[in-house]
Amino acid sequence: MNPIVINRLQRKLGYTFNHQELLQQALTHRSASSKHNERLEFLGDSILSYVIANALYHRFPRVDEGDMSRMRATLVRGNTLAELAREFELGECLRLGPGELKSGGFRRESILADTVEALIGGVFLDSDIQTVEKLILNWYQTRLDEISPGDKQKESENALARIFAGSSSAAADLSGSSGPWRSARSGIYNPLPGQRPE
Repeated sequence: MNPIVINRLQRKLGYTFNHQELLQQALTHRSASSKHNERLEFLGDSILSYVIANALYHRFPRVDEGDMSRMRATLVRGNTLAELAREFELGECLRLGPGELKSGGFRRESILADTVEALIGGVFLDSDIQTVEKLILNWYQTRLDEISPGDKQKESENALARIFAGSSSAAADLSGSSGPWRSARSGIYNPLPGQRPE
């Protein structure tokens, strides 16, 4: 991998890896190698959730659990992580297999988001929890300053709730149709004729 690109990435991240093999692994998609980033992603996902939950808990002492959960979900969801990845210009650093390269995997939100989580896991293993927490808070500074309880998160949740509660024509259409779908209201699975139930 191009050392100039890697050095630029580390500057953008605000962290230089002591063990470069952890950085290489964090940037490696499963399509490129058997030594890929999924275990680091698993670790990074948990660390990110903890750091953001802790930050919200201390920033919003009077906010209830529901609002804090919604804010955390907004901050750690895939498209937010993909935005971060684009800020780091992460796409050009990814190690992808030929199929993923051909299909534009370096632009795919899910791959970018997973790689950010893998980088978090890699930084943690390369340093310690205090270092990775400080780094994540630095990456999220503006987003943490701008987020507030309720508002957008609640609106999205309410819109989904209305759809699944049957107050939209789409939900009404679904409730009267047959097919292999699960009713959001009843939890009942309706198989196709001749299909075995779950």
